Amino acid sequence: MAFTYAVSGSTILSNPERFQDLFWNGIEHIEIGEFSKEEDFQLFLKICNKYRARFGVHSPLFRQDSKYDLLEKVVHKPAFAWKRLEEEAERLSKLGAEYLLVHFPYFKEEIDGDPDALIEEGLQKLSRIQKQYQLPIVCEPKLGLNRSTAGIEYLHQFSEKTWSEYDLKLCIDIGDYLMAKGDLALEYIQKWENHIAVAHIHNVTYQGEKYIWTPVHPSYEDELYALAPLLSYLAGMDGLRFVFEHTPHTNSSASFVKEGFEWVKSITTRRQEIRR
Repeated sequence: MAFTYAVSGSTILSNPERFQDLFWNGIEHIEIGEFSKEEDFQLFLKICNKYRARFGVHSPLFRQDSKYDLLEKVVHKPAFAWKRLEEEAERLSKLGAEYLLVHFPYFKEEIDGDPDALIEEGLQKLSRIQKQYQLPIVCEPKLGLNRSTAGIEYLHQFSEKTWSEYDLKLCIDIGDYLMAKGDLALEYIQKWENHIAVAHIHNVTYQGEKYIWTPVHPSYEDELYALAPLLSYLAGMDGLRFVFEHTPHTNSSASFVKEGFEWVKSITTRRQEIRR
């Protein structure tokens, strides 16, 4: 099965006044989460139905809930995070969501204990929730506090065979992997090729200690990170979903974003033609 393209709610920061802006020409899937309130979620579902678009949810469904706490407390206790995640899975399975994406594994920084044991315990819980509610769960490894690479390193060290036992898919955030590993990013991604279902695509702009998810665009290939090699590699995977996940902070024009979209399409389509 060929890949698909999707737009993330991050591009509008889940602003209900801009829901229409998510439905680019040629886009049939939206990945979204962090709604401010129930009414916003209901409005999104209504608009999604109007466009006959499919959707996946990037947990948390609501902004005030847990985003990083499944393995250790960041804002909330893990018990709260797991309770909320299961409630989301139960609800979304009835609403036709295609998947529920979670930040996992997420570690604030290096730990003294055994990360493999923590990761596998988390996989057991996620697998149970996935089976119970028949809703695919996609795991996105993330940078930790102060750009800590601990979570990405711990996943890289984790057994691919053990991961396979739990039938959970992965999301690769290109920005996180390039920031964490630079030229080694592709090597780190390749280990998980058989499990990757989603790719979050954007470039990265640095502002001091802060960084901004920036739209993909060919003009950035020399100025920022070179994405083309990773995009071409990922396009070789069957059924992958490319999610455009920049944020609006750079105030990029709609035409600039569209140029980046067309550029990605040209790279990924060419890769598929080569495979044939």
